[in-house]
Amino acid sequence: SIGFAYAFPKGLAIFFKEIQNFFGTSYSEVAWISSIMLATTYGAGPISSILVNRYGSRPVVMFGGLLCGVGMISAAFCTSILQLYVCVGFITGFGLALNLQPSVIIIGKYFLKRRPIANGLAMAGSPVMLCTLAPLNQFLFENFGWRGSFLILGAILLHCCVAGALFRPIGARTALVKTPVTEEGKDALKGKITEDGPMENNPEEEEGKDCFEKINQYLDFSLFKHRGFLIYLIGNVLMFLGFFAPIVFLAPYAKHTGIDEYSAAFLLSILAVVDMVARPATGIIANSRWVRPRIQYFFSFAIAFNGACHLLCPLASSYMGLVVYSSFFGLAFGMVCAMLFETLMDLVGAARFTSAVGLVTIAECCTILLGPPIGGILIDTFGDYKYMFIKCGAVMVLAGTFLFIMNYYNYRMLAKEEKERKRKEEDPKSVRTEDEGKKNWNKDSTQDGPELEPLREEGEGVKKEVNGT
Repeated sequence: SIGFAYAFPKGLAIFFKEIQNFFGTSYSEVAWISSIMLATTYGAGPISSILVNRYGSRPVVMFGGLLCGVGMISAAFCTSILQLYVCVGFITGFGLALNLQPSVIIIGKYFLKRRPIANGLAMAGSPVMLCTLAPLNQFLFENFGWRGSFLILGAILLHCCVAGALFRPIGARTALVKTPVTEEGKDALKGKITEDGPMENNPEEEEGKDCFEKINQYLDFSLFKHRGFLIYLIGNVLMFLGFFAPIVFLAPYAKHTGIDEYSAAFLLSILAVVDMVARPATGIIANSRWVRPRIQYFFSFAIAFNGACHLLCPLASSYMGLVVYSSFFGLAFGMVCAMLFETLMDLVGAARFTSAVGLVTIAECCTILLGPPIGGILIDTFGDYKYMFIKCGAVMVLAGTFLFIMNYYNYRMLAKEEKERKRKEEDPKSVRTEDEGKKNWNKDSTQDGPELEPLREEGEGVKKEVNGT
């Protein structure tokens, strides 16, 4: 499921040159296809998170697979570039969003102790799929053209429904509790949700809530007060400005330098093979006792390393040079992707992760949307790919440096807060002062008055009943 969500927009780059010639468009106009698809995949994150919280992962993924298939099959009959934006960009992109979010969320529900390894292995689905899709797309294109290829790819994407059918919900069901409960207990159980199942709400409570409260029930907006979450969000938004453009333009760049089509597609396969090994390996390293307590530093290094690869890419003028670049790019790309969601889960915890993913992806979609078209504009303006690679590299080095410095500050602040908390716990004077404060507050809040009299009598009655039993 993750493989389809991540690899599919990259694999479509094989058809860009032919689509560009067919419709007579520029590099930047064709690049919008991948950009809209990626931006929709990320931008629809909150919708996907809400649907997962409401209905569970399984039906959401299956519906997403259906949308993907419909989008690509419709794209085969498009007669303009705008229609491709709608069918491939929006419809297929939204279907992939409904695949990506539940896949990432369900990992956090199945794993805790070895979660970084699980994330690394699951994220390896992307390079495995890309390694297969790059040569497959080239084969389909040569035999069936881009229209016939889109029809076949639409049928392949329907396999997302099969993947979704295997997303088994876990967690104890509240319906299995057989102990007798009071009427109040029954009402309380009605609002309770299972680990990955549908959420049930009392209709009377729903009527009393305004629109914002209903949305906040599914998306936790208090995360915007979380220091670590804000640092992660700013760093990632900046990083995505240069994250996807190099992989989208790698095959066209190789063709531009005079390399044949199969060799250009093979560069994506080399990148994917290295990426395939890098992701699980990064997960194992990130799970080690030396790295996991400070995993945010490792993530910052991976982003900066990715940027350094792009800055050095213009030096690769021959095919062997591009093979070396693809290898290092695959390693750096795999490191970032393996830790992308693990670092977020490390900051906010598994309980708030569903909301965090939705809020992060909606913020990231703007820079994801702009990244490849800006790269295309630079190529159209200067007639050379090197400026696009330099722009992407500089942005990613800046993002990695920002995250490293701010995470250092965050770790220092967390250590200081923890020290302060321990000092308060150990100091009996401060504890006594806090206890006295609580007593005074209780005394103030329970002053004599006609409004509180019925409540006090009711409370005393309950207390007698409890003591009687």
